[in-house]
Amino acid sequence: MAFATARTLALRGADGHVIDVQVDASPGVPATTLVGRGDKSLSEARDRVRMAINNDCGPWPASKRVTILLSPADLPKAGTHYDLAIAIAVLAADKAHQELTADLLDGWAFIGELSVSGGLRPVPGVLPMVIAAAAHGIDRVFVPEPQAAEAGLVPGMTVFGVRSLAQVSAVLRGVEVPEAPPVVGPSASPLATWRGEDRLDGVDLRDLDGLEDVRYAVEIAAAGGHPLMLIGPRGTGKTSIAERIPSILPDLTVEQSLEVTALHSVAGTLPSGAALLRRPPWFAPHHSASAASVLGGGTGRVRPGQVSLAHHGVLFLDEFPHFRADVIEAMRQPLESGEVTIARGEESATYPARSLVVLAANPCQCGKFHGLSGGDCECSEVQRAHYRRKLSGPIVDRVDIWMEVRPQGPRRGRGFGPPSESSADVRARVEDARLRQAQRYRDCPWQLNASVPGAVLAERWPLAPEGQRMVDAELAAGRLSRRGLTRVQRLAWTVADSSGVARPGEREADLALTLRCSDATRSLPADTTAAAAS
Repeated sequence: MAFATARTLALRGADGHVIDVQVDASPGVPATTLVGRGDKSLSEARDRVRMAINNDCGPWPASKRVTILLSPADLPKAGTHYDLAIAIAVLAADKAHQELTADLLDGWAFIGELSVSGGLRPVPGVLPMVIAAAAHGIDRVFVPEPQAAEAGLVPGMTVFGVRSLAQVSAVLRGVEVPEAPPVVGPSASPLATWRGEDRLDGVDLRDLDGLEDVRYAVEIAAAGGHPLMLIGPRGTGKTSIAERIPSILPDLTVEQSLEVTALHSVAGTLPSGAALLRRPPWFAPHHSASAASVLGGGTGRVRPGQVSLAHHGVLFLDEFPHFRADVIEAMRQPLESGEVTIARGEESATYPARSLVVLAANPCQCGKFHGLSGGDCECSEVQRAHYRRKLSGPIVDRVDIWMEVRPQGPRRGRGFGPPSESSADVRARVEDARLRQAQRYRDCPWQLNASVPGAVLAERWPLAPEGQRMVDAELAAGRLSRRGLTRVQRLAWTVADSSGVARPGEREADLALTLRCSDATRSLPADTTAAAAS
């Protein structure tokens, strides 16, 4: 029978789907037909595969009608990584290659782009594809040699890193593997793979003097995964504070590492031979960045943006009101649901985006406004109002913590008072708080307080009656929206977790309302940091 099936994977977002590459090579008018909703790069695979077979395994079944079906046929498919599976299926279906039979392809997945000479080239998204293959019971995979280490990150997977189509055929047939030229590694540039770790190495919260209320707000945000807004005049340390947040976040768990590494693999920013990413990623796009670079998208294949590449890490948007209006409004979805969906024509992709979002803004256009007198502000009230209107109500309501960063007095590090806490001290408390949340939500799909749906939180983990009465009073007075009520309840639980309190009461609700408040009418008690440390 002139028929064979090889398996490969398709990616929709960060999710992989098994694709059966079914090839029929029958007598008839010589032609090659490829069906199954492939894009242009996949349509061109017919020429790449034909030349690769002729030059590396020969000959192509030129006297036959070759039909290639990518099943399921209704799933859109894009990319060049289908080449290897198509070539192997053609060889197995063609009776001229007697030693490579269709049954030898069972249990294997084939991933790789072919050159005209038959050599293999790396492709993006190998890790999520191999994860999907393992989930569907496939335990053996061929990948381009430079990406064998990446594929090997998946437990229980037998990985063969190969250089050419001839080598794949030899391994399947159990014969001596021929020599082949080395494969050039992925083309991701150092600029594309840089995530800020080098620049942020060595920074510590101890470097910052004062700012106790801001430090406490940052600790609560890190402990519960709450979005944070820092507002203050220029030069007050907003960027310095944000840059030190990764230093108080614990290492990623194994599951989180796989998720984050898979996203970077899809984006093509994972260097050759890279191991699992263990530290929370950091991204800080410039305010002139496009929506495609921040949220994801692009022409052709939809790729994750920086909001997804920062998954389980920190996304810092400095000068947030200066971002383009479409970027500001598009941040609603990741702030609300922890994921982002991008649609381009017939293609739609959903990527996780549960990062710690930190926003920073000046109080006015010139950045000098502060205090009751306004400081040295050069803006008129009309200009200040116009600047504030750039932050729409729905965005404002989705930010859990609002903190004013005020100008500081003399530096305490020069002998003025005791030294500040180090990042290691704060990180220990953040880890403890996250462990309490992990224990509470052990049977749930959530990990942090900021992710728990409001209805579930109110039903299964309500505040103590005195704390709930305080929050309800704010709602009745119109100072809280329904969405704001849920976010205060989440904050109260994080305050309780950070303080070692079993259930949030009046004190925790009051602190949560203070952290949530954006009109500077409240201030944190002086003992909040000490209470968190106790």
